[in-house]
Amino acid sequence: MQILAIVVSLAIAAVGIALFGKTIGHIVSVIKLGQPTTGRTDNPGQRSVTLAKETLGHTRMLQWSHIGVLHWFVAFGFIGLFLSLVTAFGQLFDPHWVLPVIGHWFVFEWVSEFLTWTGLVSIIGLMAIRLRNLPRGEKGRYSRFFGSTAWQAYYVEYTILGVLICILLLRGLEYELGGGTKFHFPSTFFVGTGLFGGLSEHALENTVYLVAMIKIVISFAWMITISLNATMGVAWHRFTAWPNIWFKRKADGGTALGALQPISVNGTPIDFENIEELDEDAALGVGKVEDFTWKGLLDFTTCTECGRCQSQCPAWNTDKPLSPKLIMMGLREHAYAKAPYLLAADDDARKSLPELVLAEQEKPLVGPADVAVIDEEALWACTSCGACVQQCPVDIEHVDAIMDMRRYQVLIESSFPSELNGLFKGLENKGNPWNMNPSGRMDWAKDLPFEVKQVGSDVESLDEVDYLFWVGCAGAFEDRAKKTTQAVAELLNIAGVSFAVLGDGETCTGDPARRSGNEFVFQQLAMQNAEVFKETNVRKVVSTCAHCFNTLKNEYSQLGVELDVIHHTQLLNRLVRDGKLTPVATADSSLNGQKITYHDPCYLGRHNQVYDAPRELLDIIPGAEYAEMPRNQTKSFCCGAGGARMWMEEKLGTRINLNRTTEAVETGADKIATGCPFCRVMLSDGLTAKQADGSARESVEVQDVAQLLLASVKRGES
Repeated sequence: MQILAIVVSLAIAAVGIALFGKTIGHIVSVIKLGQPTTGRTDNPGQRSVTLAKETLGHTRMLQWSHIGVLHWFVAFGFIGLFLSLVTAFGQLFDPHWVLPVIGHWFVFEWVSEFLTWTGLVSIIGLMAIRLRNLPRGEKGRYSRFFGSTAWQAYYVEYTILGVLICILLLRGLEYELGGGTKFHFPSTFFVGTGLFGGLSEHALENTVYLVAMIKIVISFAWMITISLNATMGVAWHRFTAWPNIWFKRKADGGTALGALQPISVNGTPIDFENIEELDEDAALGVGKVEDFTWKGLLDFTTCTECGRCQSQCPAWNTDKPLSPKLIMMGLREHAYAKAPYLLAADDDARKSLPELVLAEQEKPLVGPADVAVIDEEALWACTSCGACVQQCPVDIEHVDAIMDMRRYQVLIESSFPSELNGLFKGLENKGNPWNMNPSGRMDWAKDLPFEVKQVGSDVESLDEVDYLFWVGCAGAFEDRAKKTTQAVAELLNIAGVSFAVLGDGETCTGDPARRSGNEFVFQQLAMQNAEVFKETNVRKVVSTCAHCFNTLKNEYSQLGVELDVIHHTQLLNRLVRDGKLTPVATADSSLNGQKITYHDPCYLGRHNQVYDAPRELLDIIPGAEYAEMPRNQTKSFCCGAGGARMWMEEKLGTRINLNRTTEAVETGADKIATGCPFCRVMLSDGLTAKQADGSARESVEVQDVAQLLLASVKRGES
């Protein structure tokens, strides 16, 4: 038995290690096919701290607490019990063999037993969760495992289970062979007594050879299996997650949300002021898989197919073809299938490649679902809400990948939804997405009981006031959003905060252009605004639009403009805390006994982590009761307007805004509050539809937080 165990174990180990090393080299070569990128190695000390926090603390996994806890024990069992594999090799030659120096040190023995038992319980728990959430029956596509490669997940789970069982058996055998006392085997001695008690020493030794061999075979069969499949993310993420986290966009641990990265060529952002100097063959965006950066290719390789992103995606949850997980899986499969062509030494080598590889090379990256890698309908269904990025436990940057593919479709292929023609025309000709006359940008201020100062006519420089009030296109032209603009202006006036606006000197920040892939128009608008900011000494900005807030705060620095940008809910909350605004309770208040719920705008919440300020404002409104929606804060559901979806029709599935409005109405709320004009439009439209079919009360309203606060503050003036 011993000879057989030694031969089989050493043979499979040799094959496994050789294939594993070869596949690692292949994975590295595929990732290196990607384009250069910058900002991935700055502040290495902080990056290492972030890696340690996310790994040891499982901070990303613990967003789903019970699964995160179970995964922690499995992951650290995988790492911490590695020495048990070394021990198994030693036991092939001597069943009494122990690790040198460590031996039967009780601390090592206790930790080993703890990790083994907790790992066993945890992997069984994770297997049960997977089985309970299989994509069959009513769950179907709403299972987060829909589309995942099921056999790979089962194989990995059963491998871990088998290894842990072998460890328990070997420890029981060690005890029976006299390897220590019950003190050294406090929770496994009974395994030896119960299963192997009464066996002769010779029988015990042969059993050790057998179990050690089985453990080694299971371990290296797994290694061989994953080595034969470089796209087996459910296994390879154990190795690729670490560099993927270390190279994440933000060294301090923040997610890849907020700003979109500028278009780069060879790792250098394009200078749009000198665009004519750009090589005519330069890729603007991503049109082929090799146009992604190496970090993008590492992202695809790292995808674990866990489906957290898919479970949170508003497009997927409303029956559209977009799944962030399936996007990553599709790009990964395509990259590795096409890699032999890209890695071939010359044309002669390419001609001799298998037909499947040559067919993959010819496949378009984006197009109709039946011919392309990525379904164009899926690409344009994205609202850029960031739920996928927020939920990903291994820091994959889904939104960046989607937006880069959109850029190529718009700038190079001129292939985009027809509705965007009107958006682009309005932005280019009128400086706003509604194609309204810029002369009407101050119409919102006509009925206010005080004068709104305008830069150029009332003040020469923003140094003369506390804030530039960035009104935004929606706040200037959309009737519902105008009410928010007026409410904020009134509150600032009551609080004695001086501010001025740019009036017709303001133009769109460019967010809709950038999120729809039209980087040229974004740059045009942003540079125009940047010039105005420099001329008028803009430093501090308050904005009522979450999209403007995000763009000014996070993206204008790419143009050399550093601004201190605050959202109106943050500023108003500060003014209330400072006693400059005082909500008042009165017996005849229209808010008495009213229930208010709050919808988190994606670009305020997930993209910029502003969750508390609007809630604190709603909490202090006297007479009203606050009710939270089930999906809130980091797990809030999108309104459907982001990613320039505000200007595109929802032709597939159900409407995202109806899904969210239904959730708001089901809280029993009388007021649905939000802090973004896009959200207000979408939720108002959704509420109108629900009131028309009788599923919502006519008295329910959608209002901005500022309007509700103003109603409360103005009671004190009467």
